[in-house]
Amino acid sequence: MDAPAVRQEKELIDATRAFAKENRAQSWFALLSTLALVAGTDAIAFRGLGTAHDGIVRGVASVVCGLLIVRTFILFHDFQHGSLLRGSKIARGIFFVYGLVIMTPPKVWRETHNYHHANTAKLVGSHVGSYLMVTTGMWAKMKPRERFMYKLIRHPLTIASAYFTLFMLGMGVSPFMRAPKKHWACALGVVMNWTLTALVVWKLGFVAFVVGMFLPLAISMAVGGYLFYAQHNFPEAHIQPRESWSYTRAALESSSYMEMGRVMRFFTGNIGYHHVHHLNPLIPFYRLPDAMDAVPELHDPPKTSLKPGDVMACFRQKLWDPEKGQMVGYPS
Repeated sequence: MDAPAVRQEKELIDATRAFAKENRAQSWFALLSTLALVAGTDAIAFRGLGTAHDGIVRGVASVVCGLLIVRTFILFHDFQHGSLLRGSKIARGIFFVYGLVIMTPPKVWRETHNYHHANTAKLVGSHVGSYLMVTTGMWAKMKPRERFMYKLIRHPLTIASAYFTLFMLGMGVSPFMRAPKKHWACALGVVMNWTLTALVVWKLGFVAFVVGMFLPLAISMAVGGYLFYAQHNFPEAHIQPRESWSYTRAALESSSYMEMGRVMRFFTGNIGYHHVHHLNPLIPFYRLPDAMDAVPELHDPPKTSLKPGDVMACFRQKLWDPEKGQMVGYPS
């Protein structure tokens, strides 16, 4: 794929700056209303409504609560970028507690995610804060154990079990083991999760734990894990050599636009406009669609969706083939 004819990097980013201004009232409404919806649906998931069909009601509430936790994560994510409620001590406190609940304290998220933004789609170095990617040539030289671990990291079941793999282990246990003093909050988040699990099972029972705590978190983390995967692992993705890497090209060609309906755009906080977000992460989530409409270079991004066929197509992308200039599957 040839690089599109776009404005110079600084000029293109400058074209988005008008949208990197938040409406403070809108930001607070988004946060407080989302937290209220999370609390309400989780209360129903735990206790039901006292109807004859409480099993179904609690199950539906559990799923909806999980999707609302995804939305909350986008608000958390935007706050860490400084695009939402910048400088608010109240918001900082709210999101610190939220980070502990999802076993992703703000410090470790900022550390890995900021690196991700600065290295997206680089052939070497893009794995921090993202999914490891190697070339077909590198794959040919890998040892059997290395290939096994690579396959395990990118396997759909690993992403589906993100509660344990990506969050508890990846964002909780691993950072603490690497640097205990620096990432003490990671251990606190994991211990808090285990403690809450024990308390809920003891006081409310195992079913209440599954429906009211585990499923909402597991659903939100699986959805989040897949969104993060498909944002940079899709059929049209372009991977660049480190020495010729371009920030704008990584945003325009290596970050997908995930087409969704209004309901899923709400639950995912417009994160499907990922190419816009990567071009300027200071744009609040609710202004991403406007920025895409206003900047011509953002009108025709590589696309994917949550349709089963597109999901399968993304999961088939395993290695970067420099000769073909595209992602391919594992060699047979």
